[in-house]
Amino acid sequence: MIRWGTMARQQTVVGTLATIADDVARAGLKAPAVTVVGQVVNLRQELRWFDNGPLWGKRVIVTRAREQASALSERLRALGAEAIEYPTIAFAAPVDVGPLDDAVINLRRYSWIIFTSANSVRFFMERLRGLGQTVTALADIKIGAIGPATAAAVEQHGLATHFVPTEAVAEAVIAQIGEVMNQRILLPRADLARPELVAGLIQQGAHVDDVVVYRTVLGAGHTNAATLLRSGDIDAVTFTSSSTVTNFMARLADEGITAAEAVALLSNVIIAAIGPITARTARDLGLAVAIEAERYTVDGLVTALVAALAKPGE
Repeated sequence: MIRWGTMARQQTVVGTLATIADDVARAGLKAPAVTVVGQVVNLRQELRWFDNGPLWGKRVIVTRAREQASALSERLRALGAEAIEYPTIAFAAPVDVGPLDDAVINLRRYSWIIFTSANSVRFFMERLRGLGQTVTALADIKIGAIGPATAAAVEQHGLATHFVPTEAVAEAVIAQIGEVMNQRILLPRADLARPELVAGLIQQGAHVDDVVVYRTVLGAGHTNAATLLRSGDIDAVTFTSSSTVTNFMARLADEGITAAEAVALLSNVIIAAIGPITARTARDLGLAVAIEAERYTVDGLVTALVAALAKPGE
């Protein structure tokens, strides 16, 4: 008998006609359920594929923006987890596009453009096209990308990246970019971006235009995380940026959970951060970070989750 088939909550009880009623009662399996009868049941151990993944049965909250959540959610589901999408952030155009438009119109003055996220690439390219220009306007400009996902977003537009730091943090950019004395650098970034990158490049003698290309705003959705946390139904929460952490706490507050209660409820949940900056933000808010991915990517985060949550021997 199978309940919640093909879902992370799937329950399966195997028995004989003589024992199945008692087996089901003992397991607490309830309707709705599907009953399979006959010799085909003996093939379960050979054919089972869905309920033997390393994250089987784990319920994981994904806090990324709705348009970004699918990549992480699909990876988790493929490993047997139930990915609960709870978008804590969303993205919007700048309130004032004047500085961005000035930068796009005067691209010739820049030696470098450094994109700090795939979103910065997307919004920049949309504005570039909106002002009647094409990617050929970037032909003589060196392009930097922080992280492989950002580099991939750049290359999707037919452009080559000249510089990708070994780690997706500002400190790695500053240490590895090389000579930028008297060069003008455009940083099209989010409104909540960290100041360290600008300060570090200026210290190396660069002239930096730090321009808001998009805003990070509070996300929205139908999932009520407060109910899930209070019922103890969550195994892990994933954070992929500092803003996902702060906005997660803000959304919980909107659902009636105080900061103190949130910290208490999350003490029984695995907190997984994509990197050290995100982990630091979580710790600053009182959360106990159990996982800090060694590679600051979705793949790195999933690998760390598997290592922490998988059952012995899987």
